[in-house]
Amino acid sequence: MKIVVLKFGGTSVGTIKKIKRVAEIIVGYKKKNYKVIVVSSAMSGATNELIKKSFEISDNFSDSEHDVLVSSGEQVSCSLIAGRLIHRGYKSRSWLSWQVPLLTVGAHKNSRINLINKNKIIKYLKEGGIPIVTGFQGINSQNRVTTIGRGGSDATAIMLAKFFKAERCIIYTDVEGVFTTDPNKLKKAKKIKVISYEEMLEMASLGAKVMQPVSIQDARLNRIDIEVKSSFIKKSGTLITKKSNIINNKIITGITSTQNDSKVSLIGVKDKPGVAASIFKPLSKNLINVDMVVQNISANGKETDLTFTIKTDALNKTKKIIQENKTINYRKLLFEKGVSKISIIGVGMITTPGVTFRMFQTLANKKINIQVISTSEIKISVLIDKKNTKKALIALHKEFKLDN
Repeated sequence: MKIVVLKFGGTSVGTIKKIKRVAEIIVGYKKKNYKVIVVSSAMSGATNELIKKSFEISDNFSDSEHDVLVSSGEQVSCSLIAGRLIHRGYKSRSWLSWQVPLLTVGAHKNSRINLINKNKIIKYLKEGGIPIVTGFQGINSQNRVTTIGRGGSDATAIMLAKFFKAERCIIYTDVEGVFTTDPNKLKKAKKIKVISYEEMLEMASLGAKVMQPVSIQDARLNRIDIEVKSSFIKKSGTLITKKSNIINNKIITGITSTQNDSKVSLIGVKDKPGVAASIFKPLSKNLINVDMVVQNISANGKETDLTFTIKTDALNKTKKIIQENKTINYRKLLFEKGVSKISIIGVGMITTPGVTFRMFQTLANKKINIQVISTSEIKISVLIDKKNTKKALIALHKEFKLDN
């Protein structure tokens, strides 16, 4: 069978008018003789409203009941899509995750799909039906509904594509694809036609909001090609695939920036084995994600200055944890909110010397000071003053010829 998996995000199914449009997109693939499996998110805003209700009930709402509650949003959108297809004369029905079933492992709120029973869906496809499957959820070994994290509908689509050996997995959203940088921040941003899993994973982890990092990792591990495209405009999107499928003459594929980072600096820490672990262990226990880290040892080797970044909404909690940590000694504790992380990403930098110099020189030419540096094989990130974010994006976008 020639199977295609189509996933529609919350903005694509946000209104009745949009759902009618989604139905026409599905019909278009049906007319091309594809066997179509559809995955839908909840209508935009629906999940947040359900979470809000849970907070009104209890400030310690049960995780298992949270999953039952929030999974109802996808049930609504799937029923509406199926209902519209039936109205158009097609055989269709909604499938809740437990009806397929999609089997999950792991904790509530953050489980993972590890097995899909294909029999019922295969039979339905052979009968000419169009199954509309609830994204973002599954069922565990205790027959309880579980959810697979925000943005989990992408992961549902990718795992369905894997188990059903789909020819294509297409993620429909409210943007045309993946751009060289955020088009809302830079008008000269260009749509990327093809991008590697590794580059997309870095971009998503560093602030690009097109897809969740865990979904891209699932696609990479299972070698599922993904196309990201708009449900509102008839244009080709961005293909996410393996590096060997890409012919690209650009060194840098994309640039990301953040808006909600803060810098924490511990000055004059008494240096001894395990001091870094003693600082970061309580932060980890409190689920505070530490990002860029830089350490400078004093000339006498007795003290060190330690700087790292966190999300601004964790700043007060971080400050309290460090101040209450009696296992570390330091002279001064500094915090700075007004910082932004700028990152350049591209597999081309692996084989191209001088990329780091070009980035630093470009920022220096614009009188932009670099506070912290972090690198990987295909990424260079720097921390700068937040007020210089746009100036840095414009300069780097031009330097690495992404304007063209």
